[in-house]
Amino acid sequence: MRLLKLNNNGGFSLDTFKTTIPPYAILSHTWGSDSDEVTFKDVVDGTGKNKAGYQKLVFCGGQAKSDGLSYFWVDTCCIDKSNLNELTKAINSMFRWYQDAARCYVYLSDVSVRTQDGQNTHIEWESSFRNSRWFTRGWTLQELLAPKIVEFYSRDRVRLGDRKSVDEKFRWAEKRQTTEEEDIAYCLLGIFDVFLPLIYGEGRKSAERRLRKEIEEPRNSKLPPPDRKSVYIMPFERNLRFIGRESELSRIEKLLSQHGQTTKVAITGLGGVGKTQLAIETVYWTIENQRDCSVFWIPATDPETLLQAYSAVAEELGIPGRDEQGVDVKRLVQNYLSNESAGQWLVVFDNADDMDMWMGEPSERQSNRLLDYLPKSRQGSILFTTRDRKVATKLASQNVVEVQEMNSEMALKLLQKCLIGDDVAACQTDTETLLAQLTYLPLAIVQAAAYINANGTSIADYLSLLNEQDESMIELLSEDFEDDGRYRNIKNPVATTWLISFERIKQRDPLAAEYLSFMACIEPKDIPQSLLPAGPTRKKEMDAIGTLHAYSFVIRRPADFVVDLHRLVHIATRNWLRENGQLVYWTEKAILRLEQVFPDDTHTNRSIWRTYLPHVRVVLQSDLVQKHPKKKMDLQWRYGTCLDADGRWSEAEIAYSQVLEMEKKEVGVEHPSTLTSMANLASTYRNQGRWKEAEELDVQVMETRKRVLGAEHPDTLTSMANLASTFWNQGRWKEAEELDVQVMETRKRVLGAEHPSTLTSMANLASTFWDQGRWKEAEELEVQVMETRKRVLGAEHPSTLTSMANLASTYRNQGRWKEAEELEVQVMETFKRRVLGAEHPSTLTSMANLASTFWNQGRWKEAEELEVQVMETFKRVLGAEHPSTLTSMANLASTFWNQGRWKEAEELQAEEKEEGRWKEAEELEVQVMETFKRVLGAEHPSTLTSMANLASTYRNQGRWKEAEELDVQVMETRKRVLGAEHPSTLTSMANLAFTRKGQGRDEEAIKLMDKCVQLTTRVLGSSHPHTLSSLDALD
Repeated sequence: MRLLKLNNNGGFSLDTFKTTIPPYAILSHTWGSDSDEVTFKDVVDGTGKNKAGYQKLVFCGGQAKSDGLSYFWVDTCCIDKSNLNELTKAINSMFRWYQDAARCYVYLSDVSVRTQDGQNTHIEWESSFRNSRWFTRGWTLQELLAPKIVEFYSRDRVRLGDRKSVDEKFRWAEKRQTTEEEDIAYCLLGIFDVFLPLIYGEGRKSAERRLRKEIEEPRNSKLPPPDRKSVYIMPFERNLRFIGRESELSRIEKLLSQHGQTTKVAITGLGGVGKTQLAIETVYWTIENQRDCSVFWIPATDPETLLQAYSAVAEELGIPGRDEQGVDVKRLVQNYLSNESAGQWLVVFDNADDMDMWMGEPSERQSNRLLDYLPKSRQGSILFTTRDRKVATKLASQNVVEVQEMNSEMALKLLQKCLIGDDVAACQTDTETLLAQLTYLPLAIVQAAAYINANGTSIADYLSLLNEQDESMIELLSEDFEDDGRYRNIKNPVATTWLISFERIKQRDPLAAEYLSFMACIEPKDIPQSLLPAGPTRKKEMDAIGTLHAYSFVIRRPADFVVDLHRLVHIATRNWLRENGQLVYWTEKAILRLEQVFPDDTHTNRSIWRTYLPHVRVVLQSDLVQKHPKKKMDLQWRYGTCLDADGRWSEAEIAYSQVLEMEKKEVGVEHPSTLTSMANLASTYRNQGRWKEAEELDVQVMETRKRVLGAEHPDTLTSMANLASTFWNQGRWKEAEELDVQVMETRKRVLGAEHPSTLTSMANLASTFWDQGRWKEAEELEVQVMETRKRVLGAEHPSTLTSMANLASTYRNQGRWKEAEELEVQVMETFKRRVLGAEHPSTLTSMANLASTFWNQGRWKEAEELEVQVMETFKRVLGAEHPSTLTSMANLASTFWNQGRWKEAEELQAEEKEEGRWKEAEELEVQVMETFKRVLGAEHPSTLTSMANLASTYRNQGRWKEAEELDVQVMETRKRVLGAEHPSTLTSMANLAFTRKGQGRDEEAIKLMDKCVQLTTRVLGSSHPHTLSSLDALD
C-alpha cells in the first residue's frame, strides 16, 4: 500500500508498505476533471501544484498532521491507474483500506460555510450539504460505511460534523452515479467482501449480475471446512474454467497416491501452458478425496516470497520458536512435517524455476541448498511446477509430467468459458484461426478473452489485430489482465511470462540465450542445428539446445537434426531484442552466418539449400541491416540461383531484381557483375514464358557487353546465345539461326574449334535446325559435337552424354527408333551408375527420353514403367510442384492416353480397360494443368501445353464441347502471348480444326486447317514435319 507524507518543505512524498501499515488518514471526495486531479506520476515527478486538486492534498495532509497522523491516503495519486493490475487490486482492496483507516475526511468541494462577508451561516450551507454531489456518487457509499470515524469538511476546510441484508445495500447505491456505468457494481465489492475481475465495457446490468452471483451462489470452489487435524494454506480458489487435462491429472494423482516414502512430482511446460492451474486442480482433488491431508501452497518465485510463505506455514501450524530472532523458519517447517505425527500432507512449490535457489550457487552447493530443506515423511507428497525441465528432473527424478498446449477441442471450450456472451459457433472460422494463431496456449486464450470482454470487441476484431504486424501481436500478448488463478503481485501477460524465463536462461546458460536471440531473427520452423553459430565446444552447443528444450521454447527433432522455435516465443523474443536495441545486431549475425554456410546451386547441395532457403528469405526481407552490403548481396545472389535451380522462377525473379538494383548502386550499370545479373533476370523471364521482357534485357546486355568488352569477348558471345535462345522459344528460327551461326563462327576463331563453349554453340545451332525439321543438318552438327566431346572431355563427361541425348532425339524425330534407343540406354546407364547417380535431374531426363522412344514404338508398358519411376523420383527430389515433376506427370498422362487407342476392335472387356486409361489420363492432366496455373501462371507455355493435352483427352472421349472450349482458349492465348504465327499457335489451330471435324462441322474445320497449312508452310517451310502433317490432315 502506498501512503502520502507531508514533508517539512510543504511538499509530498510516497512511501510503500508491504506488511506492517502505520496509522493513516484517508480522503473521501468526488473527482473533478482528470486534468484537475493530482496523479501518481505528478507526485513522483514533483509536479501538479498548479492543479485544482492539489488543495485536497494540502487539506488532507494538514488535517492528518493536526490529528497526530504522519501518513494519509488519496486515491488520485496513491494508485498508479496506468497499471491495470494495480488498479484492479486497489479497487478490490478499497473497502478494507477505508475500514482500516484511523480517520476518514470527507472533502465536499461543492459546500462552503462562508458568505461573502466571511461569516459562518449554518442555514445557508445546510441545503448545499444535503444536495452535495458526494451523496450521489457510487464509490463514496463504501467510503461512508467502512471507516470507524468519518468527518465532513467544507471546501474552506471547516469541519461540518460526523455521521442507519444484500438488497438494502443495493438500494443504497440505486441513486448514486459513477463515471463508468460498471462502477456502480464495483463500488460494492468491499461492502460485500467479495473479489470480482473488472471488465469495463460489460455494462451495469452484467456487472451487477456477476456481483449478485458472487454474493448469493454457494461456490463449490470454496475450501471445505478442514477436519480437526487438517490445515489448508491455499491462496487460490478452484478454477471453474479449468477444462481437460484428464491424462495429466490422472498421472499426477496416481504418483501422489504412492506411499512408503516422500513422493515428489514435477509439472513442467512452457510458460502459460497451465502448470499452476493443473496444480490448483490437483490440490482441490486432494482436499475432496483425502480429507485428512493438509495442504501447503508455497510460491517459489524468489527467496523472499518463499520465506514469507514458510513463515505463514509455521504460523498456521503453531510451531514453537517461530517468532524467535534469527530462527531458521524453513528448518522448523521441515522438522515439523518430517515428524510422522504431522499426519498426511501435500506441499506445492509453485514456479520452482530458479536452479541456483534449489541446488545452491556452485560455490555454496554444500551449505545453501533449498533442496536440503524439503521435508521427508512416508505420509508426505511434494508437487513442483516449473518451466525448466532440467529443474524438474533434479527435483523429481523420473516423476515429471509434461504439459503441452491444448488440442483444438479443449482450446475452443476454454475460450467459450472465458468469453462473455460471445457465441463462438457463430464465428467458427475466425475462432479456429484465432486459436491456431495463439497456438492453443491456455494463458494466451484467457488473455485474449479478457481483452475481448474488456473492450467489447469481436473475435474477428482481435484476430485482425493479431494479423497486423508482430508489434501489434506483442502488444496484445503484453496486455495485463486479472486472473483469479494467478498471483496478484505478478504480471499475467504471456509475453511477460516468457521474458522471465528468458532472463533465467541468460543467467544460467548464456549460449542458450544467444541461440534464442539468433533464432528470433530467422524462420522459427525447421531450424537446422548446423545453422546455429558455433559454441566453445560441441557439448556446450548440445547443452544450450537442451536448455531451450527444457523451457519448452524449442522442440527437438533429432532424426532431422532440426529444432522448431515456438511461434509466439519467436515474436516475443524479437520484441525483447527490439526494445533492448539488439535486434539489428542479431539480424547482422544471422546474415553473416547464412552467408558463411549457404551453399551454391549445385545439385548435390539441394537438400542443404532447401533447408536453409526459408531462413535466408527471412533475413533478406529485413531492412534493419545496412552494414555488410557485399555479403548481403552475395547471399541474395546465391538465394536467387538456388530458387532458379528449383524451378521457383517468380521468387528467383524477385531475388535477381534486388541483386540487380544493389549492383547498379554499388558498381554501376555497365559493370560485368551487373550485366550478369541482368542476364539471369532475363533467364527467369524466359523460363516463365515472358519472351518480350527477356528479349529486352538480352538485347540490353548484349549491346552493353559489345560496347564495354568488345564484340568477340566470351561474355558478349554468351549474351548473343541467350538472345538466340529467346528468339528460338518464340519460333523466330531465322533470327535465332543467324545469331547461333555468328556465335559459333566467332568462338571457333577466338577460342578454337574444340573449346567447350564452341561445342555448346554448335549444339544450339543444331537445336535450331532440329526445330525447323532440318534433321540432316542437325544430325551432322550433333555427331560432330558428340565425337569432339568424347575426344576432348571423355566418353562419360556430362556434356558428352548430353550431346549423345541430343543426337538420339534427332534420330527419334526421324523415326530411327533403334538408333535412338541404343544411344538413350547408353546415356541413361552411364548417368545413373557411374557419373551422376540415379536421382540426378539429368539421369531422370535421360530416362524420360528413353520412355519417349518406347512410347513412339507403341511399347506402352515399358514407357509407363520408366515414366512412373521418373515422376515419383522427381516428386521426391524436386517436389510435387516443380516444373520437371509436372512435365513427367504430363508424359505419363500421355502414355495412358495413347493406350486408349489399342486394338479398337477388342471385346467389351478391353473397352472397359480403355475407359480406365482415359480416366487416369484425365485425372493426371487436370492435376498438371491446375498446378502449372498456380505455379507458373495461366499464360505460361507449359500451362497452355497441359491445357492442350487435356483437350486432346476430351477429344478422344468424344467430349467435343469441353475439348473445343480448351482448344479455343489455348489458341487465343498463344496468339496474344507468342504471336499468330508461332509454331505452338499453329499447333493449337490444327487441334481446334480436328475438334470441329469431330463435331461434324466439316466446313469450319477445313477452312481452319487450310489457313494452318498456309501459315505453317510460310513459317516452317514446305518440308517441315508439321507442314506435312497438316497437309495430310487436310487431304
